[in-house]
Amino acid sequence: MPAKHKKHSGEDAASTAASMSAGQFRAWRKSLGMKQKDAADALGLKKRLIQYYETGERDGKKVEIPLSVRLACYAISTGIADFDGKDVIVSLRTTTPETVTETGSEDAQATATPAETAETDETGTETQDGPAPFAS
Repeated sequence: MPAKHKKHSGEDAASTAASMSAGQFRAWRKSLGMKQKDAADALGLKKRLIQYYETGERDGKKVEIPLSVRLACYAISTGIADFDGKDVIVSLRTTTPETVTETGSEDAQATATPAETAETDETGTETQDGPAPFAS
C-alpha cells in the first residue's frame, strides 16, 4: 500500500506535520506481521514504548509518536533496514499484510547504494525507488 505524500515548506513543516495515531501505529505493525517485540527491535525501542504508542497513553497521559519513529516506520515499510549516512541497508524480508517471509538467514540484509537501487523508466531516465538519497 503506497504512502500518501504531503509536502511541507520551510518552517511550517514542524507545526503542520501529520501525526500517527495509536490505531495507525498498531495497523502499521500488524500489516508487517510483526509482534510488539519485533517492532521494538526494528525501531530500536523497548517493547514497553511500543505498548504506549499502541494505547496512545502512559499513566493516563497522552503519548505522541515522535517524528523520528514515524519516519523509521515508513523506512521499515519500504524495506530499508538501516542507513549509515551514505548507503541504504535493504532488508531482504518481503512482506504482505498477511505474511512475512525471508530470503536467506533470519537476519537477511543486503547493502545497496542509491545507484544500485535505481531503475530506468520507459524514457531511459534513471528513477529511484523509495526515498531520494542524500547528496554527497
